[in-house]
Amino acid sequence: MNLTNNLIIAMPGLADPMFEKSVSFICRHTEQGAMGLTINHPTNITFSELLAQLDIPLTIDSLASTPVYLGGPVETGHGFILHSNDTGQDTWSQTLRINKHISLSSSKDILTAIASGKGPANFLITLGYAGWGKGQIEKEMEQNSWLNVVADNDIIFNTPTDQRWESAAKKLGIDINLISGDVGHA
Repeated sequence: MNLTNNLIIAMPGLADPMFEKSVSFICRHTEQGAMGLTINHPTNITFSELLAQLDIPLTIDSLASTPVYLGGPVETGHGFILHSNDTGQDTWSQTLRINKHISLSSSKDILTAIASGKGPANFLITLGYAGWGKGQIEKEMEQNSWLNVVADNDIIFNTPTDQRWESAAKKLGIDINLISGDVGHA
C-alpha cells in the first residue's frame, strides 16, 4: 500500500503526544520510508513572525495571522510549504509535485511570492516534518495506530484546524470520537 497523497488519522489510543489527535498528509511513501506533514497542530508562530525572521516583507495584511504548523518532530528548524498548484508556475526552487493539485516546497522564493500576493491561492506552512523509516509506517498501520483516506484539499486548506481530525475520519464514514482508545480481545 502506497500512502502518498493520503491523510493518516491518529487513532484515539495513539499515546505519542506529538501525534495525539493528529492528521498528517503523506507527501512521499517509498520502500525506504515515508515523509509527511502534520496539518492540525498550529504553533504559536504566525506567518508575519516567520517572515520577519527571514527578512521578507509582508504586503498582504490579511495573511499576517496565518498560523505556522508543527509538521512533525524532524528538522523543526526547517520550513515546508504545502500548496496548491494554481499559479501557472510549475515549480519553485525546491518543489516536489505530489499530485496535479498539490506540491510541497521548501524555498524562500515561494514565501516571498505568497507574502506579495503572487503565490499559490492555498498554502499551509509547517516547521519540521514527520518521518517514518523503512517499514515503520506499515507496521504502525497494522497495529491500528492510524486510519488512512485519500487526501482532501478542502480538509487540508479550508477546514478549521480544530475540525481536521474529525473531518478526515468522516471521509471514511467514521465518528472518531466514538472509537475507544482501549485495545482488547473479544
